Amino acid sequence: MSHGHIMVDGRRVDVPSFQVRPGTGVSVKEASRKNPLILSALEQARGRGVPRWLSLEAESFRGTVSSRPSREDITLPINEQLIVELYSK
Repeated sequence: MSHGHIMVDGRRVDVPSFQVRPGTGVSVKEASRKNPLILSALEQARGRGVPRWLSLEAESFRGTVSSRPSREDITLPINEQLIVELYSK
């Protein structure tokens, strides 16, 4: 996100670790909507589906964080203990 393509609640964000809360709107800047990487990412999101804790308005390049994800929302095989061990070093 340090490239400045992303807007959060209408303000430009260039911090990759920017944290959002439920109800936060995330969009792509008007000038960046023809960027091939952004268009590709949008197509991939359509193909794999959008998690239920997010809403996507693909036509307007906008999404909203509907709620915080719960453990049940994560379908990837993740071993949380390994993450805890990594960050405890």
